[in-house]
Amino acid sequence: MPESFPAYLISKTDNGQITELKDITLDELMDGDVTVKVEYSTLNYKDGLALTGRAPVVRRFPLVPGIDFAGSVVSSEHPGFKQGDQVVLNGFGVGEVHSGGYAGMARVKGDWLVALPNGFTPRQAMAVGTAGYTAMLCVLALEQHGLTPDSGDILVTGAAGGVGSVAVSLLSRLGYQVTGSSGRASQREYLIGLGAQEVIDRSEFNGKVKPLAKERWAAAIDVAGGNTLANVLSQINYGGAVAACGLAESMDLPTSVAPFILRGVTLYGIDSVMASIEKRQLAWNRLARDLDLAQLEAMTVELPFSDLPTAAEEILAGNVRGRTVVKIPS
Repeated sequence: MPESFPAYLISKTDNGQITELKDITLDELMDGDVTVKVEYSTLNYKDGLALTGRAPVVRRFPLVPGIDFAGSVVSSEHPGFKQGDQVVLNGFGVGEVHSGGYAGMARVKGDWLVALPNGFTPRQAMAVGTAGYTAMLCVLALEQHGLTPDSGDILVTGAAGGVGSVAVSLLSRLGYQVTGSSGRASQREYLIGLGAQEVIDRSEFNGKVKPLAKERWAAAIDVAGGNTLANVLSQINYGGAVAACGLAESMDLPTSVAPFILRGVTLYGIDSVMASIEKRQLAWNRLARDLDLAQLEAMTVELPFSDLPTAAEEILAGNVRGRTVVKIPS
């Protein structure tokens, strides 16, 4: 193992949060029964919040951010993993209360790890990342609700972002008619290329929320929350469902009970952070089966490790499209 390795380290001072790129040692990692050489990580919206300090994502200091990573086990005291195994980690408080993927090495609990599915490289796994894994959890929730391609059109909000891009690609490949909502008109051809049949402007969901509006969608995947989610709920067909997984617009939900008690609409809350290992394994196995890897590559850019702070500002400003992978230096 290396004596030291590069890492982003977030510390708290009297003047607020400080994020530094520096070399750290294994002794500075947190407790765990598996040590992993991190090969790739990724940039999610939550990572942007953590790196910039815009929201209190990081709740323990000092801490290495990065809620995702993929790499190879270098030592293990966990019965499920051995040296050389390739693994993926998403969530479980990593990058929030436990040091995460923005470092050359990570030490975590083996119970948080998933074996890298056959067919994925570590880079591809991070091109999926928490965003893609969350998108798959949303699809699974809608399928369990009883949704089929014959049910009607599916809406995906924030469609050009990480969750939205993977959701559009997955749903389209599974045979659904998908409409993508985006605030960036320039992303229309990108979304059509991922399989969206129609692209609409997110401003359609900015207006005053009606208890019930015209039925338009059999179901939806929403990353926005706020006024957008409230308007989407009012437009869901009778018996339909929404899988809500984000708060890019707001944590508020200015709606009424009307969609739920008059149209039988179901709102599924999708938590990717503490989902069970069984649910994670199902999601990753479905991703390995259903995700078009050529489309995944087309929606992915690779970011130099040193550019993470700048990219964090960009993702919060809504200027990042699709998925971003980060090669972690040794």
